[in-house]
Amino acid sequence: MNAYLLFKSIHLMAVISWMAGLLYLPRIFVYHSEAVAKNKSKDLISTFKVMEKRLFIYIMNPAMIASWIFGGLLIHTIGTDNLSSLWLQLKLLFVVILTIYHFFLFNCLRKFAENNSAYSAKFYKIINEIPTVLLILIIFIIIYKPLWA
Repeated sequence: MNAYLLFKSIHLMAVISWMAGLLYLPRIFVYHSEAVAKNKSKDLISTFKVMEKRLFIYIMNPAMIASWIFGGLLIHTIGTDNLSSLWLQLKLLFVVILTIYHFFLFNCLRKFAENNSAYSAKFYKIINEIPTVLLILIIFIIIYKPLWA
């Protein structure tokens, strides 16, 4: 079996899973923030905490780690000399930004767990667009990379 295609397949599955989490967790934060603001039941708020924690720990973290590992293996497979390519440098920059965003969401999750969220539902609705924009940029960079090579 071709190692490059295997790594690429696993990388794509991991990225899709990671992106799903990066898009869904802030949406849960929106509902959680609204529930807190409207003094909804402690059971509902507790449910949001469980959902947030499980999504982050069991889906997002493993998917992010697998994305990085298999992305690294892809770079190794095509040759590290490709690191000088503009398309790859931009992709890696955007992936680093997504990783920083991932850990920002972890910080928000910890604040919610402590009943100490500093942000409004509107804030979470706005930041929910960050991974979408970065995903669009990354996809265009990857598709049009031959033009930048």
